[in-house]
Amino acid sequence: MSHSSAPCDSSASMPGMVACAARHVARVAGVRRMAADTWCAAIDAPDLASKITPGQFFMIRPAEGTDPLLGRPFALYDTLSDSNGNPTGVEFGFVKVGKLTSIMSDWRPGDRVSIWGPLGNGFPLPDCQHLICVAGGIGQTPFLGVIREALGQRSYGQPARQVPRKPESVTLCYGVRSEKWLAGLDDFALPGLDVRLATDDGSRGHHGYVTDLLRLQLQQNRPDTHVYCCGPEPMMAAVAKVCREAKVACWLSLETPMACGFGACFSCVTKVVEPDGSWDYRRTCVEGPVFAADRLLFHESV
Repeated sequence: MSHSSAPCDSSASMPGMVACAARHVARVAGVRRMAADTWCAAIDAPDLASKITPGQFFMIRPAEGTDPLLGRPFALYDTLSDSNGNPTGVEFGFVKVGKLTSIMSDWRPGDRVSIWGPLGNGFPLPDCQHLICVAGGIGQTPFLGVIREALGQRSYGQPARQVPRKPESVTLCYGVRSEKWLAGLDDFALPGLDVRLATDDGSRGHHGYVTDLLRLQLQQNRPDTHVYCCGPEPMMAAVAKVCREAKVACWLSLETPMACGFGACFSCVTKVVEPDGSWDYRRTCVEGPVFAADRLLFHESV
């Protein structure tokens, strides 16, 4: 097992470079079903758990074998702790869609995995009166840690991060295709959290898009509102547009496919607006995955 004693910050040569990132050989603590074809895996990794913050991610693959050869990126769902509150591991959610995720859904306690992180920049610490988290599909996974931190229920990072001010309200707007895809609702049953649901087919909550729920929230015209968002790119582009029209600050966590996770392969680049109005490519795994919405260029057809 590899450990890093470096201070855990993202202030290295480029934004998002994490000085304490390290590779670990860890063991699976368990896998639980969250929804249709949706699972949550727990990994015993105390060093990683003590340093990672909401919105950051890690790369993971089986410790043995070469198929699949590359790891895959997964955002932190939450950290695990012992009876004394000491971090012992990490949880992440995933949908079974390919070879690695099919393997992961069959993991058993004690299986060995290779995991490296923490990676990326994560969401900024909430500093607002009203925080709205907007999730689509499996995009709810980064928000359990975000919300627990915002509500003062858990701290993350080394040293532990401190929220500048606790928001007066925290809302999760969560949309999926159908009720059977709603994942982790019991985990989000937190005191102080207002959960609003939407399904495309009307089987649960609002019959329509999650952006409808966001518009209803923003129509309240509450001052000092911030929006965090994660989900499919078309949904995030729509959320960015809604927030731009409402003049509300918004941050998006991209779900870009990655190969290495630390900026070497440039397979995860995205277009980012520069201060002079031009654009350039930025690596989602290093400068992201979280970007201010007004800095991202989406397809013009969105």
